[in-house]
Amino acid sequence: MKYKCIIFDCDGVLVDSEAISSSVLTEMANELGVTISQEEALENFTGKSLKYSLNYIENIFGKSLPSDFEYQFRIKSFEQFAKNLKPINGIHEVLNQLNVPFCVASSGPMEKIVRNLTTTKLIHYFEGKIFSSYEINSWKPEPHIFLHAAKKMGFDNTNCLIIEDSITGIEAAKKGGFDVIGFVNDNNKERFKNENIPICFSMNELSNLLK
Repeated sequence: MKYKCIIFDCDGVLVDSEAISSSVLTEMANELGVTISQEEALENFTGKSLKYSLNYIENIFGKSLPSDFEYQFRIKSFEQFAKNLKPINGIHEVLNQLNVPFCVASSGPMEKIVRNLTTTKLIHYFEGKIFSSYEINSWKPEPHIFLHAAKKMGFDNTNCLIIEDSITGIEAAKKGGFDVIGFVNDNNKERFKNENIPICFSMNELSNLLK
């Protein structure tokens, strides 16, 4: 492998959380009278910061969301993650086979990343190698979380490969001068058509690309 370090996004790459998050957010928005479908939420919120998603809902709502909306979202989503969150199929095998350093760089808060990796029994792979946008106050599509992760891991951006499932994350990787592989699922396959990057449809394919 020509890369010395692999940087994984978390949601949608390591853990199958995007649909759960979107479902909770749309349900809460709909309770306020803001009609957003699951498809619209996945289209617009995947890979974005929670702040962006809340602003999106507020713009439709026409006024500020309740002061405890974000707090309630975190509580409800954590409850759903604890019950229903699963690892992306095949990710354990990929991580077991990697013979170069790897880490996770996510737009989510550290508590969420740690909880979700723990729930899916992935945490032991990433202890001491978890990087959150909340630590540096910069979110994708800005590249800083990836640059931060690479620096902490001790590698230059040209020696790292990013694994992402969102257009926002791919944009961040490209801005930072990283090579990137798009992990394709049912929610993003149409959006990936115009991205000039290698893509894979399963962890088995990703494993082959990493060899």
